[in-house]
Amino acid sequence: MSASEVSTPVPSPAAALPEGVREGNENLVRLTGPAGDKVRSLVAREQQGDFLRVAISGGGCNGLSYKLRFAKEPRKGDILVRTAGVLVVVDPKTALYLKGTVVDFSNKLIAGGFKFSNPNAKASCSCGESFSV
Repeated sequence: MSASEVSTPVPSPAAALPEGVREGNENLVRLTGPAGDKVRSLVAREQQGDFLRVAISGGGCNGLSYKLRFAKEPRKGDILVRTAGVLVVVDPKTALYLKGTVVDFSNKLIAGGFKFSNPNAKASCSCGESFSV
């Protein structure tokens, strides 16, 4: 089964959001088709939760770094974004730094993996995993 054949059920837009969670849109964070395919295949394989949490933490070459992990459910205060067939959750503090970010994925042997294109970043390291604002 290829990554594009794996599908994770995405609640319909009419489905009620958990209390304290608000709906966001792709203006906050957007996954490309290849990134969505990879996340859906990882969700199916890892079975750690149906939500992809995108976060920012201190550290890395330029001061801030991106963190991706799976979550079983959103937390109170989270923003839920439905993009590329994936449910992405972002906390409000991270949202300030992510607005307009596009996440892509490449299978390349060298420089492959998830790549972030963040219009808010003033500088980023050559690997693309950390940035400063």
